[in-house]
Parts: sequence; C-alpha cells; structure tokens
Amino acid sequence: MDYQRVHKLYLENNLSWLIMDMLEVKDLSVKVEGKLIIKNVSFSLKEGTSHILFGPNGSGKTTLISTLMGLPGYEVVSGKVLFRGIDITDKDIYQRAQLGMVVSFQNPPEITGVKLGDLLKLCLGKAVTDEFSAEEMRQIEAFRLNSFLNRDINVGFSGGEKKRSEIMQLIFMKPKLMLLDEPDSGVDVESLRLIAGEIERYVESSGSSSLIITHKGDILDYVKASYGCILLEGQFHCFTDPMSIYEDIKRMGYEECVACRRRAREGWKSEQRK
Repeated sequence: MDYQRVHKLYLENNLSWLIMDMLEVKDLSVKVEGKLIIKNVSFSLKEGTSHILFGPNGSGKTTLISTLMGLPGYEVVSGKVLFRGIDITDKDIYQRAQLGMVVSFQNPPEITGVKLGDLLKLCLGKAVTDEFSAEEMRQIEAFRLNSFLNRDINVGFSGGEKKRSEIMQLIFMKPKLMLLDEPDSGVDVESLRLIAGEIERYVESSGSSSLIITHKGDILDYVKASYGCILLEGQFHCFTDPMSIYEDIKRMGYEECVACRRRAREGWKSEQRK
C-alpha cells in the first residue's frame, strides 16, 4: 500500500474510511495503587497518523500509555484496548511488543556495560557480531549517533542524545505503533527538529502510527499530527486540531481551554436544536 498517498488523501479530504483503526480504546478506566487515574476514556488512532496528547502534570498521560503497553502496576478496572482489531486488554508486554507496539519514556535509563551499537543490532534482529548495512549506517548518521556506537547506553549522554538514541532504537524495531512519552522534553531545538523529523518520516513511509505526549507544542512544527486532545483529571476533552488546542492552552491554561471549548460545543448544539 502507498501509505504516503493514502495519508495525503486522508489529510486533504478527511477520508477516514480509507484507513483502519490502529488502536481503539473503549471506556477504559485504570487504577494505580487503588486510586482511579483514568476514567472511562475512549478514542481511536488511525493507521499512518500521529495523535498529540496534551495535559498537565498528574493528569494521567503516563498512566495511559503505560496501560496501553501492559506495564505492571496499572489495573484495568473496566473497558477494552484493541490493537489492529485484536483485544490486547489482558495480553502481556511481550505479546504487545510482538504485535508491533513500542514505548519510549520521559527519562531513558543509563545502562552500564551494554554498548549502544550492540543494542541497535538486537533491535534490528541481528547478532552482535553482524555488521550494520549501508542503509542502517545512514539512519544512524541521520540521528548523529555514529560516534556513540561503542559507548555504554546513555552513560554521559546529554538529554538530546538520550532522546535521539531512544527514538532510533524504536524505529529500528519497525513498530506499528509508537507510544512516545514527551520525546521533546529536555532537548534543544536542533535535537527536537531531528527527532520529530525522523518520527514523521517513519510514520509517513511505513503506515505506522504514533501517540505523542507533549507539553511543548514546538513539536507540531515538525510532526503532521492529524488530531489532538487534552487529558485532564483522567478524562479526554477537545478532539480537534492540535495546533488550535495548543494555542488555546498557552492563552488560557488547560482548565479554561476545556471549559471554553465545552461552552462553544454546547452553544453549537443549542443552535442546531432551534
């Protein structure tokens, strides 16, 4: 399938019927240590698209993607998670990974004794004794990490270098869905442009999807997100153009942004009933 052409048609004409749901979340509620964090959340993510998720600290964003990936400590109280039509609500992490889901974290850990080059080969399905192909080296150079291959993973790396390394690892695994927890945090403008550009390039060329958590709308300058929303107090609000949401958040803050959009929606419904 020519994903770039299909995605272009989708963006230009909103032909959502052309693209199947990559991820579908139905009435999901999640507890952490006995406390309800996610409350009856429902949304879907199309193939070949990026979805931007905004929200203040403590709103449940990390809880959501950790639950989607099946990490321990997150109790699904109710609801379902479907990945490419398969119910994965009760599947283990490794089963979700085998289906094509990957996750990145806000603060990638340092791993002493493991070389970045060896880990990248494992991500590619290679043996550590194998050589990188010319195309793989081109990708490593695109992330500006060719001089880091013999270094321990993330040890002594800057914030931007850690994030570039982690996103490169994910892309090398050729995932169907990337769950990205603030890939733009702790990075400079140049690293942000590089990271976001590689995410966008991979999504467009592969037909994969990404769910991107962000506090900084700067990433929208480089990622063509189809839609976005706000997670506030464990619930989703404002499914619409992500740049529009971000501008309102900057101007009014999260709570007033949600309240303003709710008032506008209720006013529109009232006019429709007349």
